[in-house]
Amino acid sequence: MIARMPSSLARFWTLDPAVVFLNHGSFGACPRPVLDAQQRLRERLERQPVHFMVRDLEGLLDGARGALAAFLGAESEGLVFVTNATTAVNAVLRSLALAPGDELLVTDHAYNACRNALAFVAAASRARVVVAPVPFPLASADAVVEAVLGRVTPRTRLALLDHVTSPTGLVLPVEQLVRELAARGVDTLVDGAHAPGMLPLDLRALGAAYYAGNCHKWLCAPKGAGFLHLRRDRRDRVRPVVISHGANSPRTDRSRLLLEFDWTGSHDPTPYLSVPEAIRFLNGLLPGGWPELMARNRALALEARRILCEALAVTPPCPDEMIGSLATVPLPDGSAASPRSPLDPDPLCDALLARFGIEVPIFPWPAPPRRVVRVSCQAYNARGDYERLAAALVSLTRDG
Repeated sequence: MIARMPSSLARFWTLDPAVVFLNHGSFGACPRPVLDAQQRLRERLERQPVHFMVRDLEGLLDGARGALAAFLGAESEGLVFVTNATTAVNAVLRSLALAPGDELLVTDHAYNACRNALAFVAAASRARVVVAPVPFPLASADAVVEAVLGRVTPRTRLALLDHVTSPTGLVLPVEQLVRELAARGVDTLVDGAHAPGMLPLDLRALGAAYYAGNCHKWLCAPKGAGFLHLRRDRRDRVRPVVISHGANSPRTDRSRLLLEFDWTGSHDPTPYLSVPEAIRFLNGLLPGGWPELMARNRALALEARRILCEALAVTPPCPDEMIGSLATVPLPDGSAASPRSPLDPDPLCDALLARFGIEVPIFPWPAPPRRVVRVSCQAYNARGDYERLAAALVSLTRDG
């Protein structure tokens, strides 16, 4: 097996050194300095919980919101914290006033949890979910645009589109899609779970009606930090999934949006409040700050894909320009049985961990027995990690 030479930046993470961790995309991994900052916040909270939650929290949230808004190119007054992007998607979908026969558009690359939310809302309103099939492999981003726009009808109310697809790691042309859909009178809800910290973002310029994102993935904030950004003309339409004190607050010094989303019951707010430290810390990892880190991770993803494709004798399944910090490569077929749930690992995934110490996801795509491997590239990863994976995959798939 190829000897491992970890990235010099791996020392900032608490990841198990015995495991080659190539699945940052699922749950992220938080650097030690950010975890330390979160712990200081927790200690402050527990010293005087009432003072922290009642007197300090609102101002702390505003400060964290401002830092995140600046990073995203967003308007802070339209930005609210939620625990994750799925929660944000649910808040938007469950706030829609749908009528029977309305259509909700999505691609077949959408994240399963959000597809489930879409189906739940559609069933309750007797609306219809319309799925645009996007080929994979695909030759260009034009195939995505054609697939989505080809399913728009006069009944289309909303399009739920991934900025970066979870199972296939494709960076979709959301700027063009938002623009084209708006011209047809269709709002877009962008599921940007993977985009913050992977791709440069300017949410003002994007102009999507709704944008959901995670901070625990490529921003490397603690788990439980996500956000929802709403365009100015859509801020009075969306309510949080949990209705709490803000619903009947008589205050006029803050928007109803902030009053409702900033308090949805007692919970640990320190993941939200740690986001500015995550932004600051990762910005200091390389001399060029965030632009250099994003470019470094993308270059590593392209190199990882090349290594895997050569080892497995497959053609890269999408153009380079559709790659961010994730890359997905087709594998030889596996079992024809469907997994019990999307969280169940493929047997190959378990074998990679047990025999080679490699943690990487194997997804059935588009359906069993066909499957893919998806690699993530973060600052703690190095080229040798993917050479090790390639050798392990060749060994395991050859042995059956």
